[in-house]
Formats: sequence, structure tokens, C-alpha cells
Amino acid sequence: MEKMFLRVADVMEILGVSESYAYKLIRKLNKEMQEMGFQTIQGRIDTKFFYEHFYQTKDYERRNA
Repeated sequence: MEKMFLRVADVMEILGVSESYAYKLIRKLNKEMQEMGFQTIQGRIDTKFFYEHFYQTKDYERRNA
């Protein structure tokens, strides 16, 4: 079963960034989601929104293609 939300450790691993930068990215993406009217969880980011933003695809399995 796929994760609904990514945590900071997941973002760090996927993007190869530091913990502080991963938190900064999550805050930025969560702010975008809030502006669109979505509820967010601090320190987590919706998996599909994350992959849409970074890989321009909803299908996160295609990112390796």
C-alpha cells in the first residue's frame, strides 16, 4: 500500500537534501496546498502533490522512467 503522506525523512531520501531543507520544502508545499483550500499536516506532504510538483506527474512510479 502506498503512503498517503511523505515525512521529512522520505523527502530527504528522494531529493537528497538536508533535513532543514526538506522541512523548508514541506512548509512551502503545504502553504501552496492551504492556499488552494486543502487541509495540511505539519511535517508531512501529500505524496501525489509532492510528485506533481517535482516530477510533473501524478504517477510517482514513472519518475524513474
